[in-house]
Amino acid sequence: QVQLVESGGGLVQAGGSLRLSCTASGRTFSWYAVGWFRQVPGKEREFVGTIDRTGDSTDYSDSAKGRFTISRDDAKNTVDLQMNSLSPGDTAVYYCAASGRLTEWYNRRNSTRSYDYWGQGTQVSVSS
Repeated sequence: QVQLVESGGGLVQAGGSLRLSCTASGRTFSWYAVGWFRQVPGKEREFVGTIDRTGDSTDYSDSAKGRFTISRDDAKNTVDLQMNSLSPGDTAVYYCAASGRLTEWYNRRNSTRSYDYWGQGTQVSVSS
């Protein structure tokens, strides 16, 4: 079992930045690939980006590419999502998730079904 807790959400003006953190406890965090997703009311959870176990490989949605950066520090059991140039369209609850099924993650890393453990989410609100 892995327990995940997101932090760092809040209210920011358009053009601003936020840094979200996902802190893990339980099993060795370095065994897991980690993804970030977001969700707005009435819509499906949307892929934002992901990082592999080693931290050497990342992948992002088209909307996140060039603005968001994912990094991990396994010594601290954290994965961070640095978000720059935020716009009101980025307003959502942001979730981190961990996947131990690495073949499935490799093939479908943007699918919620590839992740086994989820945090409770943190709200990000961007004002215009």
